[in-house]
Amino acid sequence: MSGKPISQTPLRIAEPVDLLKFMFAVGIECSYPLIQGNQRVDQLRDTGHYEMWQQDLKLVRELGLRYLRYGPPLYRIFKGPGEYDWSSLDPVMAEMRRLGIVPIIDLCHFGLPDWLNNFQNPSWPDYFAEYSRAFAERYPWVRYYTPVNEIYVTAQFSAAFGWWNERLMSDTAWITNIKHCCKASVLCMRAILDLRPDAIFIFSESTEYVHPGSPDMVVQAQFMNERRFLSLDLLFGHDVTATMYQYLLAGGMTNAEYQWFRSQKDLRTHCIMGTDYYITNEHIIKNNGTSIGAGDVYGYYVITRQYFERYRMPVMHTETNRTAHLAVEWLWKEWMNLLRLREDGVPIIGFTWFGLIDMKDWDTALTQIRGTVNKVGLYSLQRKPRTVAKEYRRLVEEYSQLPISSSKFPILTA
Repeated sequence: MSGKPISQTPLRIAEPVDLLKFMFAVGIECSYPLIQGNQRVDQLRDTGHYEMWQQDLKLVRELGLRYLRYGPPLYRIFKGPGEYDWSSLDPVMAEMRRLGIVPIIDLCHFGLPDWLNNFQNPSWPDYFAEYSRAFAERYPWVRYYTPVNEIYVTAQFSAAFGWWNERLMSDTAWITNIKHCCKASVLCMRAILDLRPDAIFIFSESTEYVHPGSPDMVVQAQFMNERRFLSLDLLFGHDVTATMYQYLLAGGMTNAEYQWFRSQKDLRTHCIMGTDYYITNEHIIKNNGTSIGAGDVYGYYVITRQYFERYRMPVMHTETNRTAHLAVEWLWKEWMNLLRLREDGVPIIGFTWFGLIDMKDWDTALTQIRGTVNKVGLYSLQRKPRTVAKEYRRLVEEYSQLPISSSKFPILTA
């Protein structure tokens, strides 16, 4: 399908698609970490997107959506310093533009090109800024970006759990990963803003919470509930607690590095805090230090409110899903939580179901390539709509005139 010429015939989509105020979106899962044995996971490859991208883009518009979280595969495009291969991406971007899709470009999603090794490499933030500038030069019509996706999860899975990329398990490796991902994001923003001063950066981050499993674990849970904020603290120039500052210094961050992040506060005016929430985001820590899933004890409302109160920034719900037989209930539950937050003064400007199509192997957190289909998409891998797709389309139609925010954030005007 990817080899066929792109039709220039305008696509007719029924209203209210082009009248949307609120940023309803969908995402196409695009993770590409390295795992054990230096195998490269590639969700775009494994779910058939490279062959079926034209159909996938049409599905976005059939849902009544304009906004698409989309992650071009960094490892396939960025071949070396100053060397890029845009050949497979150019037709995709052209078709998005033709269809009226507004991409939120996910520049780095859980992996790096082989030549950059992994997230412990101190050189990769500078090279990433180079890539970001090259991307913005090639596609100057793109306004919305996610520089580095889910920095907290990137660090957890790569440098704490030992699953992906560097496959390390230490506080020093974790802090190094966080530090480099945040620096890369800052340099990326600077590079793009030089070319596109009105660019907006939507930081998709996993919103976490740890519950103590016994009275003995209260202190440890408190520490982990402070640590969950570190990626966004550094990105947004938020001063950390004394405990977290000592933790950063013990893990190899210097005071000069910390103060550099503190000096980047001016970038906040170009940022949206993206909140990702799944049934797996809340944890119970047990006496032996291991954790188990807690389910949605507090839920999206309470945890998002915690993040908002810390940063006081506009919010977008950038990821959520649930397996097929529970998906419709989950969609409306997340949506009602979102509406309640807006009523209570939290400026939530968008909502995203992630993803458009089913995924593979997330049941093992991508640690094993077994080809297991995770039925969490709006569409199956055969591109057949699930019930939740029809329900999401209905939600979009019914709430299409929802104002984007309470007008406190003029940069968000579409």
